[in-house]
Amino acid sequence: MQFERLHHSAPYSVDFLDGTGEDLVIAFSSIGHDADRPPSPEFVATATGRGTPVHPRRALFVVDTHRSWANDPGFAAALRTALEQVTARRPVRRVAAVGLSMGAFSALAATQVLKIDTVLALGPQYSVAPDGIPLERRWARWTCRITHFRWPTAPVPPESCWTILCHGARDDLAQALPFPQADHIDHLIFPELGHSELAPHLKARGGLPGMMEAALAGDRRRLLRISSAAGGVRREKFSP
Repeated sequence: MQFERLHHSAPYSVDFLDGTGEDLVIAFSSIGHDADRPPSPEFVATATGRGTPVHPRRALFVVDTHRSWANDPGFAAALRTALEQVTARRPVRRVAAVGLSMGAFSALAATQVLKIDTVLALGPQYSVAPDGIPLERRWARWTCRITHFRWPTAPVPPESCWTILCHGARDDLAQALPFPQADHIDHLIFPELGHSELAPHLKARGGLPGMMEAALAGDRRRLLRISSAAGGVRREKFSP
């Protein structure tokens, strides 16, 4: 498995893994586990479909070394440049975006730049701006460096983009509940999980690949069934 660098202009790098079919998944990295090192590509197996019955998909992996939450002005150019190179080789029919935390926020922001068919956003912040969510300091080490907030709150994808939001209720309700409700948004709350536990839990339960496949297929019933089996509750039915 060899990543191909399609774009690099600080703070963004975009790497590519080739595959078959007409689908493309764009995976956005979170802040990572080591504050002293750049984030690494994330969701490699989920994005490419490796380990599932489908053939490996084409996938792009976006890393933001400044941890800017898509606020750096180079965000749109990085995405468009990479996507143009992919589509020049072979057409793309459906595009999905996936991310965790900052990566999930960035995936939502990407819907304002590219035509994206579906987004799977795990633990996206509603806001990391100084006046966004009161008492929220978990990411202040990085957000204090952001000089201009292009996205003071998470962008709402257009109605043409099926959006799946997932949040852990133990520590993320202040970020989760301000998100608007809409017909094209499925918001799933996991009552027993915290922000940092959500993605590992879904991976351990084997739910994440299935949720990605269901999202790409537009299979809402399957996606809700998988998330329910992993402990997710639709926001409409969730009581704090």
